[in-house]
Amino acid sequence: MDGSIPVEAKTQRSGLTLAAILDTALEMAASDGLESLTIGEVAKRLGLSKSGVFSRIGSREALQKAVIEEYDRRFLQDVFVPAMREPRGLPRLNAIMRLWLQRARDVEIRTGCIYCAGAFEFDDREGPLRDLLLDGTMRWRAALKRTVIQAIDEGHLKPDTDAEQLVYELDGLFVALMREARFLRDPKAADRAWLAYQRLVGSLVTERARQPQR
Repeated sequence: MDGSIPVEAKTQRSGLTLAAILDTALEMAASDGLESLTIGEVAKRLGLSKSGVFSRIGSREALQKAVIEEYDRRFLQDVFVPAMREPRGLPRLNAIMRLWLQRARDVEIRTGCIYCAGAFEFDDREGPLRDLLLDGTMRWRAALKRTVIQAIDEGHLKPDTDAEQLVYELDGLFVALMREARFLRDPKAADRAWLAYQRLVGSLVTERARQPQR
């Protein structure tokens, strides 16, 4: 034997290292903002060389981009993938909001939200990172709007429901939740957000949707 490491083992190790890089970078970005990310600091926290991090992720901008994309992927897996298993309309909208708030309890309230922080960090700065954050925000709101429209079409929400206004208010609940939970440190913030959602949507639910399903 020549003592070389099998390609499969090298690939597995490289994948584990990349996952560790993204985990560390996500934690940094959530707590200190995307501008806090540097190849050197990530390498320092992981006990790796700067060249070792660079070889797996690329430039600082590539690292920032990868963090946003990984955050999106995890959000999708935690919220939208399971919610899509629910019936169209109000059951799916309820699932999205329930899973979204559960993820907030488990992740964002503890570590911070990259999108909430990024909205202030890049609100008046042009560039690819702002574009990427904006694109993610608009895709999330578009998915919410589709779900609201489906709930109207299914007869679960009143036909005159303003879908765009409802999405604006639902998205605003999350922004308020982050301030209440992280800045004001209200331990009941997530519960208050769910009650606010129920009150908001309850005012739009049709009598048909209130009837027990047979």
